[in-house]
Amino acid sequence: MSFSRKPLLTGERAVLRPFTEDDATVMARILADPEVVRLTGSTTEEFGLDRLRSWYGSRNDQADRLDLGIVDRASGELVGEAVLNELDEANRSCCFRILIGPGGRGRGLGTEAVRLTVGHAFEGLGLHRVSLYVYTHNPRARRAYEKAGFVAEGVERETLWQGGEWIDAVRMSVLAPEWAAHRGRPDGGRPDRGRGDAGRADSGRPGRGRADGGRGESGGPVSSTAR
Repeated sequence: MSFSRKPLLTGERAVLRPFTEDDATVMARILADPEVVRLTGSTTEEFGLDRLRSWYGSRNDQADRLDLGIVDRASGELVGEAVLNELDEANRSCCFRILIGPGGRGRGLGTEAVRLTVGHAFEGLGLHRVSLYVYTHNPRARRAYEKAGFVAEGVERETLWQGGEWIDAVRMSVLAPEWAAHRGRPDGGRPDRGRGDAGRADSGRPGRGRADGGRGESGGPVSSTAR
């Protein structure tokens, strides 16, 4: 079990594809967006384009994580990223995070990307558990996760100092039996017609603080702007 295979996941609104180093310019703008910085608890440090090219250009060589770019099918624009990381093979679990920039917000791209990525974790890789963290000042992201079947498990109190106040983080997860029952739609509704290329739906990266889809990665960004 590994993330060595990098799939193409296609939904009605979004396509999730492997990154290339040419994506660095767009991702630099997304990572610097003030709303992304605020909701993910990122630092305001800027990172050089060469460093970002190295990061995104090396994602496909990593067998212990899966990084996919989120592309808006309507415009062809890269609008964010979805990541499965912190793989625990013995316990068949991993962490998840997602980041959506300004060009992809408010149109359901984030929710679909959550379903496509988590669906691949369970249906394509045979994992048992996918977990994440989301800050309490980001209720839209939490709603997107809940719509995809994630369940709150507990609260880490006062884990982020931002804007003169402490902010809590909520741990959430979804299990394989739950996913099999609802396929990312616990409240019912038509399943996404997502499909992967097989018919199924951090060292070196600029540090961006704590990852809402898992613990802070060494060299990785944080996320949770899904909506």
